[in-house]
Amino acid sequence: MVEKLFKLKENKTNIKTEIAAGITTFMTMAYILAINPSILSSTGMDSTAVLLATCLASFIGTVCMAFMANLPFALSAGMGLNAYMAYTVCNPNGLGYPWQVALLAVFIEGIIFIILSLTKVREAIFDAIPLSLKRAVSVGIGLFIAFIGLQNSGLAVDSSTLVTLVNFRENFNTTGICALLALIGLLIMAILYIKRVRGAILIGIFATWILGIICEVTGLYVPDAANGVFSLIPSFKMTDFSSISKTFGQCFKVDMNAVGVFNFIVVIFSFLFVDLFDTLGTLIGVSTKAGLLDKNGKLPAIRPALMADAVATTAGAVLGTSTTTTFVESSAGAAAGGRTGLTALTTAVLFLFSMLLAPIFIAIPAFATAPALILVGFLMFSTVSEIKVDEKNYTSAIPAYLCVIAMPLFYSISEGIAIGVISYVVINLACKKYKEINPIMYILAVLFVLKYIFL
Repeated sequence: MVEKLFKLKENKTNIKTEIAAGITTFMTMAYILAINPSILSSTGMDSTAVLLATCLASFIGTVCMAFMANLPFALSAGMGLNAYMAYTVCNPNGLGYPWQVALLAVFIEGIIFIILSLTKVREAIFDAIPLSLKRAVSVGIGLFIAFIGLQNSGLAVDSSTLVTLVNFRENFNTTGICALLALIGLLIMAILYIKRVRGAILIGIFATWILGIICEVTGLYVPDAANGVFSLIPSFKMTDFSSISKTFGQCFKVDMNAVGVFNFIVVIFSFLFVDLFDTLGTLIGVSTKAGLLDKNGKLPAIRPALMADAVATTAGAVLGTSTTTTFVESSAGAAAGGRTGLTALTTAVLFLFSMLLAPIFIAIPAFATAPALILVGFLMFSTVSEIKVDEKNYTSAIPAYLCVIAMPLFYSISEGIAIGVISYVVINLACKKYKEINPIMYILAVLFVLKYIFL
């Protein structure tokens, strides 16, 4: 039954590997269960309702990915998009819209995505991107998630030079010990991975968490909730499921007379633009590293994958959360051997189960999952060797390079793709290599330029 559904032998994997990969993906994504309610509650939304909506939207979207596309990708409320909703769309110093209006914009965006997926537009965009840029996206995402991991671990901190290494001795019992444990966790994962221990990343996450608990029990780690340093020992408090009624269907209860039409359209297209290219970037990057692309650099199951993403966004808006999208942390599961929808299904079930025991999953600290992102960043970065860099290929290599460095430095997958596409078209045009440019790339370049001008 399982073999027939997910074609495990064809994808050179097995049930044990797929389940371990799904758990790994979930563990690296579990932070969203704590962060999303924290961000969206600043708009006036009920945090418990947001937590439940996030779990359900993640479950629906990831199940769709599992059965519609048979791919090992998981979905949840996208980071960046939730911040845009909270701090720009709903912020009194921004557009100042009620959160119900923002959810309506997300819902409309999802409907547009479903239509685009049915008309092959998103698939055509995916196929139009040259192979050099697809490889660059994988490398760029590797650096990007490694940077996120360094930040989540507390190893990389703000400074006068924008970012620097944490001072381990300063606040050692709070931030210092967290950074040190993350470093130890990274070494554990790396050694296990080199020794080809199955589930190396997952074992590393749990080992780091257990070390943290030991440090807390012995007094080396001191919780300080006021500064965001929480106890590592999970509680068994149950969730109030009736809270979901506070956000469910609220996107349809909007007084459009109080909404500026032009600004509302801008909000929809802002969500649309970022979601479109974040999703494409993630699919390209993770698929490249997992070896899921065919010899022409195409993802055979791209259309159902994009449809699953669109359905998840629409469902998430109705439930009460910001844009639900494919997560780059799916690369952790791919690195652990995940190749089919069984990986995604495992992650989906854990998201559903987390509704019952959310406090336990939330107790998994960022410094325990951060090393997984750093290691996976290395694995994705290795694709850089496949980008040809010589005088004959400068017109594709330089845009690839710009794409790679833009993602971590500008903290955005979509910005990296935008810069890569624009530079690819301009450089090839200037060098009169017209045949190298797919017609869709011209359209994308113009759209990206217009985005920087108007959005």
